[in-house]
Amino acid sequence: MNNARLHRFATAAALGAVVLSPQLAMAAPGEPDVNSLGQIARLIQWGGVLTSLFVIAGAWLAMRFLRDTVGSLSKRFPNRRLLLQKVATFAQFLIYVGTGFAVVGLSFELNESIIALIGGTIAVSIGFAIKDLVASFIAGIMIMLDRPFQVGDRVSFGGQYGDITAIGLRSVRLQTLDDNTVTIPNNKFLNEITSNGNYGALDMQVVMDFHIGVDQDVLLAREVVSEAAVSSRYIYLPKPVVVLVDQCVSDNLVSVRLRLKAYVLDTKYEKAFVTDVNLRVMQAFRRHVIRPPAVLHRSA
Repeated sequence: MNNARLHRFATAAALGAVVLSPQLAMAAPGEPDVNSLGQIARLIQWGGVLTSLFVIAGAWLAMRFLRDTVGSLSKRFPNRRLLLQKVATFAQFLIYVGTGFAVVGLSFELNESIIALIGGTIAVSIGFAIKDLVASFIAGIMIMLDRPFQVGDRVSFGGQYGDITAIGLRSVRLQTLDDNTVTIPNNKFLNEITSNGNYGALDMQVVMDFHIGVDQDVLLAREVVSEAAVSSRYIYLPKPVVVLVDQCVSDNLVSVRLRLKAYVLDTKYEKAFVTDVNLRVMQAFRRHVIRPPAVLHRSA
């Protein structure tokens, strides 16, 4: 008899719980958890959100001031241009990270509840949406630590050739010699090869090829090429000037190739240096009657 009474009491208690909690009885699977959303809303500090907007605006102004200051100082002190750009890059990185932490700290009450919620449903949903962004962010940190290139370096990557102007948390900006700005996601640099021409130095080696006929005065031609490079106003003389000579086939013609390896004093003068040396060599070849490759007819 006692067991029957206990059974009836348990059944009535269960029915009462259902009646007292209609939200649980009516909630269908797959619908958003209203209690969780309400809890998240309560954890938001709305006054801090307004303050965060001012923090973001201040960070934007600081970034703009930093870029303008570095640009003006680089023009006044060209020898310190690469150093100033490196300092600006690290300063921008710190501003990005500091602003992010400040906004989160001001906008949310960081307790166990918010951490659990973000680490659960919200983190999973956001993770799928920003996985590429997170990969680029991590790659940006690795670029900062490993330093395959620096701001101001002249690099070749993915068919693009130019100067690194900015290293951000998401992407790297490269300005080509045609004055085009190319934006490359950071994670691209983890699996592809990057060629760096100067690696933090202002000077850079430039390679130029000149072809002459096999019956021409090779020693005179070599002297002409070397003199044209040494006398250029863009040459960096503390480093050696080398002219290598070998035979090669060019357009089905056997020719003598004179390969000049010289250093330009600043990467921004690369094309001016190449133009200057080529003009000098062509004028000297014409003056000394040093001819290009041609078909030769032997008499015997």
